[in-house]
Amino acid sequence: MLCIFHKSTDPYFNIATDEYIFKNIEEDCFMLWQNDNAIIVGKHQNTLSEINYDYVKSHGIHVVRRLSGGGAVYHDMGNLNFSFTKTVEGGKLIDFEKFTRPIVEVLQSLGVPAKFEGRNDITIDGKKISGNAEHIFKDKVLHHGTLLFSSEMKNVSEALKVNPLKFQDKAVKSVPKRVTNISEYLPQPLSIEEFTHKIMDYVVSTSDNCRMYEFTEEDLKKIGELRDKKYATYEWNYGYSPKYNFQKAIKSPGGIIEMNMDAENGIIRKVKIFGDFFHVHDIEEIERAIEGTPHNEKAIREKLSEFNLADYFSNITADDLVEAMF
Repeated sequence: MLCIFHKSTDPYFNIATDEYIFKNIEEDCFMLWQNDNAIIVGKHQNTLSEINYDYVKSHGIHVVRRLSGGGAVYHDMGNLNFSFTKTVEGGKLIDFEKFTRPIVEVLQSLGVPAKFEGRNDITIDGKKISGNAEHIFKDKVLHHGTLLFSSEMKNVSEALKVNPLKFQDKAVKSVPKRVTNISEYLPQPLSIEEFTHKIMDYVVSTSDNCRMYEFTEEDLKKIGELRDKKYATYEWNYGYSPKYNFQKAIKSPGGIIEMNMDAENGIIRKVKIFGDFFHVHDIEEIERAIEGTPHNEKAIREKLSEFNLADYFSNITADDLVEAMF
């Protein structure tokens, strides 16, 4: 098995790395890696319904869709990620407990009362410290998980806090759970770097034919191409979302604005704006212009810039309309 300390903290590059290993490296692999501030959403989720858009925007949090299913998770530099890529012959492909067992054993050896619980979590005293997801293709499995070591809990909760009334769809929903940090349960303090090495040392010592591996220049080039063409694109991270209905009302200086939209594949298909505001021209022109636009702030602002909004909405700005759309 190849064992990899992945040095990148770029969320788009790192999620691309998981796919690259899964599809291009035949040997089994184990990788440890970290993402700078990011929300990683499951493959089948509606991205906008999983994130607190205003908080994510103001804090510069990256949003990336991964290859596997499951719920959305928040990553920062206090979180450690692990990935197993393995070919399974004649065995059970979906086996969360099997792949989390080495992690649980390391934690228990450090005096942390961790255990595998539920469908795909590692917990301490009933609080989640690790969520896990898997992607299967033929006889190969990609298993990856999070390890909350010293994450900023305020960001974890705020970045994923969404008003459930804004969206109506059939996408997979994240299930909120109480979470905690591993560092709070360690009898002896450890840095995240020391913790990372303890996990790698344990996996190497308990697995057959392990050897350390560093990506070649060719590997890095191909991962970079996958990052740019797929994982850093709006089409993958937002446009892949299933059909959904969006509704939000805000109070603006010009009155109440209620935005109602239908979207599919990340594209706004139908718009209806209600409220008690005053207008001069028929706002149906604005509604029709927005239809066919990606549910993306930059694209919407570009479309609104084609109009003198004061002719349509009294005392309502583009900022107000954008706020009502996210």
